[in-house]
Amino acid sequence: MYLKSLELHGFKSFPNRTVLSFERGATVIVGPNGSGKSNISDAMRWVLGEISSKSLRGTKMEDIIFGGSDSRKPRSYAEVSVTFDNTNVGSDARLDCPYDEVTVTRRYYRNGDSEYFINKGKVRLRDIYELFLNTGIGRDGYSIIGQGRIADIISRKGDERRGIFEDAAGIAKFRHRKNEAERKLAATEQNMERVQDIVNVLGSRLASLERESVKAKRFIEYSEVKRQADVQLWLYDTEGLRTSE
Repeated sequence: MYLKSLELHGFKSFPNRTVLSFERGATVIVGPNGSGKSNISDAMRWVLGEISSKSLRGTKMEDIIFGGSDSRKPRSYAEVSVTFDNTNVGSDARLDCPYDEVTVTRRYYRNGDSEYFINKGKVRLRDIYELFLNTGIGRDGYSIIGQGRIADIISRKGDERRGIFEDAAGIAKFRHRKNEAERKLAATEQNMERVQDIVNVLGSRLASLERESVKAKRFIEYSEVKRQADVQLWLYDTEGLRTSE
């Protein structure tokens, strides 16, 4: 697997649709300060699932949308697409999906709505996160090293650095699945506890409900007897009126 292209539209300093194509080997992006080099790495981090505006050098997520200039109007949304060659060439095919080419797209509107796509199919942000587990290029991956990132990693505690080494070792996906399974198990146990509480409440009312049921059955029986008696009495009174005439 290798990076083929990065497409930006309305993202930060890229108001127009801009496509960066990459060949195999090393690619270097150079330019003066303020030319947008860091915006490219921000776009890569964002399309792979980054949800912290601070990590994207902003104060709120809306800051990623091109805000306009003297000659250009602000954009209503930002969109970034990244394409990977995922052909089966030895261990290079790292993404767990059936496609030989994988394009991930993320779109964000000024009203706060977000859309996520994998090969033009709408997905969840969680699906993108899980796709890149164990590849080192996800939102928590070690392949995108920003300014000050190394010092930040070194200064962390051992438990906080564990995620990076687990990602590199290829076990992050399994830990994620384990955590998801434990979360679902905990939710199931909570549901079972609530069901048991309901059973206990209903059980405490069972004796009184049984007594009420017996009374209701007797009421129905006596009501039927009374109805039959009322009918017979009506027939008796009717016959008496006829004979008296």
